[in-house]
Amino acid sequence: MKVRTLLNILGALLAIIGITMVVPIFISIGFGETDRDLNGFLVSALICIGMGLPVWVFTRHDRSLTNRDGFAIVTFSWIITAIAGALPFYFSGAIPNITDAFFEAMSGVTTTGATIIGNPSTLPHLPSGIESLPHGILFWRSFIQWIGGMGIIVFYIAILPLLGVGGVQLFKAEVPGPVANKITPRVRETAKILWMVYLGFTIVQFLLLCIIGMPWFDSICHSFTTMPTGGFSTKNASIGYYDSVAIQYTIIFFMFLAGINFSLHFHAITGNVKSYYRDKEFLTYFGIIIVIAFLIFISISVNVNEWTEKHFRDALFQTVAILTGTGYCSADYELWSYFAQFMILFMMFFGGMGGSTTGGMKIVRIMLLFKYAVTEVRRMLHTRALIPIRIGERNINEDVIKNTMGFFLFYISAFAVATLVLSAMDLDLVTALGAAASAMGNVGPSLGEFGPTDNYALLSVPGKWVLTFCMLLGRLEIFTVMVLFSRTFWK
Repeated sequence: MKVRTLLNILGALLAIIGITMVVPIFISIGFGETDRDLNGFLVSALICIGMGLPVWVFTRHDRSLTNRDGFAIVTFSWIITAIAGALPFYFSGAIPNITDAFFEAMSGVTTTGATIIGNPSTLPHLPSGIESLPHGILFWRSFIQWIGGMGIIVFYIAILPLLGVGGVQLFKAEVPGPVANKITPRVRETAKILWMVYLGFTIVQFLLLCIIGMPWFDSICHSFTTMPTGGFSTKNASIGYYDSVAIQYTIIFFMFLAGINFSLHFHAITGNVKSYYRDKEFLTYFGIIIVIAFLIFISISVNVNEWTEKHFRDALFQTVAILTGTGYCSADYELWSYFAQFMILFMMFFGGMGGSTTGGMKIVRIMLLFKYAVTEVRRMLHTRALIPIRIGERNINEDVIKNTMGFFLFYISAFAVATLVLSAMDLDLVTALGAAASAMGNVGPSLGEFGPTDNYALLSVPGKWVLTFCMLLGRLEIFTVMVLFSRTFWK
C-alpha cells in the first residue's frame, strides 16, 4: 500500500468536506441562529481545510493505484468523512460527546439513519429532540447522508481528475452489488452520469414536496435523505409528523426509485424504458414489495378488525422504507402483530437492487443464492449434466457465485457476532437481533429498545462503537473493510 498516495487522496477529500461546510454556515446565518452553531461550523471547516489542504499539496505525485490501494483508500475515506462529519456536531455543542457525535456522523455517512437524538432525551448532554436542533445542524445531518448515498469515492471520481486510472479500483471497491457495472467505458464518465441522475431525482423530489405542502427547508432535508435511502428527518415523528397522504405516497415513490439500480434509471432516461421490466432483479424487487406489503396489510387489518386505506399506506410505506434501508417511519410498527414485526426484521437483510443506494445483501445476491441452491439439487439428480446458473438471459460466472457465497457467509457471521456482543451488554434478544440487523443493513430504526419511536442514546458506549463498525461493514459490503484485517494485505 502506498502511504503517500493514501495521504494525498485523504487530504484532498478532507479539504473538500471542509469547503462544503460553507453551505450550512449560510443556512445558520439565514435563520438567524449564528449563536447556536456558527462557531462549530467555522472551527470544523478550518480544521478540515487547515489539515487537508497542506497534506494534499505536499504529497502530490504521479501515481497509479492497485487493488490494495483501492481497498485502503475507500475504507479510510469513509472513516475520515465520518470523523469530519462529526466535528460540527461536537464543536457546536449539539452533541457534545465524541462517541455520540461520531455515531451520528457514521450513521449519516453510511445512510443508516440510526440516531442518538430523540424526544424527549433522557440524557442531559443530548438535545431534547431533533426539532430542537438549529437549522444548520439539521441540514448538515441530511447533507452528509446525501453525499454518502451515491458514494464518497464515486463523488470524488466525478468531480476531480486526481485519481487517474486508479479510479477503476476505487469504483469497484465502493459501488454496492456483486458486480460494479460501468455505464460507459470510462469510470469518470460513469460516475458523472450516476451523480447527474442522483441529483436530478433529488431536485424533482424537492420540487414535488414543496408543491404538495411540505415547508421548503424540510423538503430539502428530506430530499437529501430519501434518495440515499438514509432516513434522517427534521421531525421527531419522522414522516408520520406530516399526516399527509400526498407527502407519504411521494416519499414512497422516491424510496422505491432509490432502491433500483441507477444504471436502469439512466437507460430509461435515455429512452430505453423497457430496461425496467426486462431486468429480472427489478421484477423480483417489485414483486417482493407487493407481496410483503400485502401480507403486512392483511396482518394489520385482521389484528384490529379494520380495513382502511391508511393501514394499506402504512404497510406499503414501512415495507419500502425497511426494504430499501431508508428507515423513515409513518407508524409505530412495534404495535403491529408479531408476524408483521418478523417481516420487518426479515427485510432488513434484503436491501434493494445492486447498484442502488440501499443497504443489505441486495436482491441480486438473494436471487443468486436461491438459484445456486436449486441448481445444486438438480446437479445431485443429474450428476453428469452441465447446468449453468442464469439470471434472465445472463449466465453467471462461477467467480461471481463464489464471491456471493463468501459475502453471505461473512455477512451472517458478522451479524451473529454483533448480536452476541450486544446481548453480552445486557440487551434482550429481540433488541440485540434488531440492532445488529439494522446496523448491518444500514436501516436505522430497529426492534425492541431501539424501535421506530426510540433512539440509540441509552446504548452503552461499547455498543455504539460496535454498531458504528457494523454500519461501515454493511455500507462497504464487508470485503472492502475486512481485507484490511488480513495479514496478506500488510505484507
